[in-house]
Amino acid sequence: MNSISADLSLMIKAAEKASKLLIRDFGEVEKLQVSIKGPSDFVSDADKKAEKIIINELSKSKKGYSILSEESGKITKSDKNNMWIIDPIDGTTNFLHGIPHFAISIALKLNDEIVSGVIFDPIKNEMFYGEKKNGAYFNNRRIRVSKKKKIEYCLFATGGKEEIKTTLNVRKSGSAALDMAYVAAGRYDGYFQKNLHLWDIAAGIILIKESGGKINEINFSKINDIEIKASNNTINEKMLEKLDNF
Repeated sequence: MNSISADLSLMIKAAEKASKLLIRDFGEVEKLQVSIKGPSDFVSDADKKAEKIIINELSKSKKGYSILSEESGKITKSDKNNMWIIDPIDGTTNFLHGIPHFAISIALKLNDEIVSGVIFDPIKNEMFYGEKKNGAYFNNRRIRVSKKKKIEYCLFATGGKEEIKTTLNVRKSGSAALDMAYVAAGRYDGYFQKNLHLWDIAAGIILIKESGGKINEINFSKINDIEIKASNNTINEKMLEKLDNF
């Protein structure tokens, strides 16, 4: 493994620990699909349990770091400058329906900047991580955004319930974190979405930056209603033109 900081190492361990629970619970969800009530209560319980594992693991050696998490909200501790941003299951709807496309997302924000991030897809065993000035990696291999120049050959990801009117080639996968990780790894050429929460996209921000991509400025004083437009450098202007009315 490339040389990484103690904080990032801690984040990777926390994601791996929580993933064991999610893999087991995902197996249970598949059995619950046929029940009348469906697995929604079970999934929200899985969310809470995974979050608890992550917070416990991160707090072992960094007791003072503040926390922002989907389930628990904002927890201000003695260190207000450092903040863990956690989404225990990004892609809950997929998880709920037995679709194996979801991820654990953990980021570290220092003041007004994301300095490290982990996005872990437990079912495919795909770990994306990166930190400031140290690059972005997929399963210990350095990753870069795509090099495509012609927008008609590009594949974009988006999400949300809004109807998208665009000539871009677009997919909706149901996980903002994985969409951003895929842009960083060159699988998608770009990603755009509105009405996001900070925990959906925090880890993805550093991955895209460290893999050489381009992303719009994010206002970190907002937790909700965040908009993302990210892509490789070459097609960024063309993508923004196409998204003029987005």
